[in-house]
Amino acid sequence: MTALSKVFGSRSWQFRFGGIATDRVVWALLIGLFALSIIDASQALRSVGFSINALVGMAPFFLLAVAVAGYAKATGADKLITRAFSGNLVMAVVSAALVGALSPFCSCGVIPLIAAMLGAGVPLAPVMAFWVASPIMDPEMFILTAAGIGLNFAIAKTAATVAMGLMAGFAVIGLQRLGLLGNVLSQAQASGCRPSFDPSSPVYVAWRFWAEPSRIKTFRDEVRTIGWFLFKWLTLAFFLESLMIAYVPTDWIAQIVGGDKWFAIPLATVVGIPSYLNGYAAIPLVAGLLDMGMSPGAAMAFVTSGAVSSIPAAIAVYALVRKPVFFIYVFLGLAGSMVSGYGYQLSGGAI
Repeated sequence: MTALSKVFGSRSWQFRFGGIATDRVVWALLIGLFALSIIDASQALRSVGFSINALVGMAPFFLLAVAVAGYAKATGADKLITRAFSGNLVMAVVSAALVGALSPFCSCGVIPLIAAMLGAGVPLAPVMAFWVASPIMDPEMFILTAAGIGLNFAIAKTAATVAMGLMAGFAVIGLQRLGLLGNVLSQAQASGCRPSFDPSSPVYVAWRFWAEPSRIKTFRDEVRTIGWFLFKWLTLAFFLESLMIAYVPTDWIAQIVGGDKWFAIPLATVVGIPSYLNGYAAIPLVAGLLDMGMSPGAAMAFVTSGAVSSIPAAIAVYALVRKPVFFIYVFLGLAGSMVSGYGYQLSGGAI
């Protein structure tokens, strides 16, 4: 038997190829691309290019996040994370919201960390606080926002970030005390999770996990599982995003959320989800919309809702957690953005 036949005849390869060949996400992407190539061949090429560029641009954050998740699992550090967020829930939520405002992850890049924390048994409340706050603001974003839009807007957005994280975390605490949101991960993800962790049990962390073959295998398995899960969903999500960018004109957004219309802020909250690109690309977009007449409150609602609930992130979240958790995540993101928009508008919205 040749080396090639050994590889292609192995059960491992057949299992992986069979899994890809029957994957619904892969088929959805292929069918969508095929349909688009028939309807608009030039846009199909642009969508492929957009998706590739988006994945390449996000690759450093994606690889770092997946590697961190794998490292945490292989070393046992995920249990330390669990212990850190398994104490007083109020303090855990406050810490998670503050840390989220300082973390450098975008709405998609934070998903591997969320998957790792939920899989390790971290309570949903602090995870949700971190989840909502992290994509909205980070130190580099603050500097670029202050330069591109205005210092007051950057400060207000930072305050909104922390407030939205706190609101999300405490809302989850309240819901869980009512007996809701008991199961978090989707069936596919939950079936592969490690057993629940007892915070009072001793923790052994092997920081140099590469010295133990079993931990190396754990690292590889975790990186492969999370990496493939995110790659397929983000590829589909970026493809859909390219269609929205192509067929939803920016001028239309400015027309419906501009001025002092009573519905500007709620509408900007909803419109921010499909039209948002990423935190850095949104800065000149929002600055341009403000110049075109968008109200300051609507701009704040637009930029925060888009960061929390952008289509690529939302699709990945939908696949990761159970539907009730997903809908609560979307609702909290939208509600927090709307409150932030009204708060900034009522404060005068100085830019």
